Amino acid sequence: MGEARGQSGTTRTDKAVADKAAGLELAALSFEDALQELEEIVRSLEGGKGSLAQAIADYERGAALRQHCERKLAEAEAKVQAIVEGPGGPTLRDVE
Repeated sequence: MGEARGQSGTTRTDKAVADKAAGLELAALSFEDALQELEEIVRSLEGGKGSLAQAIADYERGAALRQHCERKLAEAEAKVQAIVEGPGGPTLRDVE
């Protein structure tokens, strides 16, 4: 059985591997780095330059970056909410 090929000649397996690699790379980004990249993508899309294919790829990357930033913010919020007063002053309880 052969693999289904898209218009670009790549297989679904190729795309899955690329998506997984992109996800691992994305997970390593700090909130600040992800936000900066997202802002650059927004500026690029607002400028309207480049091909439709590039705009779609940028939009997909931007959506992934937004989700990553939202996860990072949720983690930070959980840590802030976990701060409790202890005998030695404020401490951070384990939230994981």
